[in-house]
Amino acid sequence: MSRSHTHVAEALRDEACPVTEVLDRVAGKWSIGILIAAAHGPVRFTELERAINGISRRMLTLNLRRLERDGLLVRTVYPTVPPKVEYSLTPMAWELHTSLTGLVGWAERHRSAVAEARAAYDAAAEQGPDAD
Repeated sequence: MSRSHTHVAEALRDEACPVTEVLDRVAGKWSIGILIAAAHGPVRFTELERAINGISRRMLTLNLRRLERDGLLVRTVYPTVPPKVEYSLTPMAWELHTSLTGLVGWAERHRSAVAEARAAYDAAAEQGPDAD
């Protein structure tokens, strides 16, 4: 690779790396569900657990910690017995929520079209490469 190509590749990597890291964090299966559910908040742990189908307590705990660390959730502990803990979106997460709800709406509107496209692709693949 020439020096100019190496320089361009390094510049793209350096620019894309932080973006990829953030997107990996917020675009995960559980993160999206948590952020959408927390938008109805403040919400408690058990409410999130019930709202997010299939998530384990351990996975919910890990993702809540990550989202709090990334500045997307605020965890509020009330001094009661037993302690009451609530999660709510930060202003930055509210901005992200707007994009996520658009994405969720797009997925709901196009779910059947994607399924049809997959079925057509799979059927063509089964017929072999000469079917084109």
